Amino acid sequence: MTVQHDAIHESGAHFAFTDRWGGVSAVPYEQLNLGGAVGDDAGAVLANRAIAAKELGLDPDAVVWMNQVHGKDVAEVTGPWADGPVPQVDAVVTARRGLALAVLTADCTPVLLADPVAGVVAAAHAGRPGMIAGIVPAAVEVMKSLGAQPARIVARTGPAVCGRCYEVPEQMRAEVAAVEPAAWAETSWGTPAVDVTAGVHAQLEALGVRDRQASPVCTLESRDHYSYRRDRITGRLAGYVWLGVPSGRRLEEDGNV
Repeated sequence: MTVQHDAIHESGAHFAFTDRWGGVSAVPYEQLNLGGAVGDDAGAVLANRAIAAKELGLDPDAVVWMNQVHGKDVAEVTGPWADGPVPQVDAVVTARRGLALAVLTADCTPVLLADPVAGVVAAAHAGRPGMIAGIVPAAVEVMKSLGAQPARIVARTGPAVCGRCYEVPEQMRAEVAAVEPAAWAETSWGTPAVDVTAGVHAQLEALGVRDRQASPVCTLESRDHYSYRRDRITGRLAGYVWLGVPSGRRLEEDGNV
């Protein structure tokens, strides 16, 4: 497995994105499918989540996942969900150091945010509908309510379908561009397209988030990554964000639960 782990050691913020290799899922989910609602064997998904967590030095039982629905609802969390259905949200925010937040994607843009000074992190799922609905600005607003400041936020976006490949009807491109002009794109073969990642970064720029990086990986082009547009029945990648716990403090001492 190759996990792209970008740790900002000076601040204690950690960002990581997985590829598809090194897990136990069978075809067509081979191998490191982390999505629990795509038809894969539930035991394989749990094993894969444990593999990825171990690679990152995380407790797999202390990772917060979402039931993503392409909306703009955000949940503030202090720990993993209690028993029962996982809420339908497309972003989670926490002020609990050491608690990892995860977002699942297979072409959509995974957005990871951290203000290490305030001790606040967020993970957001920004597909085309979520981007134009404003899921990323909504997540930043919740971060601000917990003391974060946009000028201090560090943003990382992970592997996603690029604007050269995300072909859409002309009317759809026009509708998206009317909300976020930066998302207007054209495929490499000259047809209308949408660049969700560019739209997300434009929204972050408008909010005052300056420290931003985007993955160069296009999921549709890369066979090392899952792509729903390419394969339809496929697995899910994950992006993780968390803040390190200060030396000498245990995770359970650092939160409210």
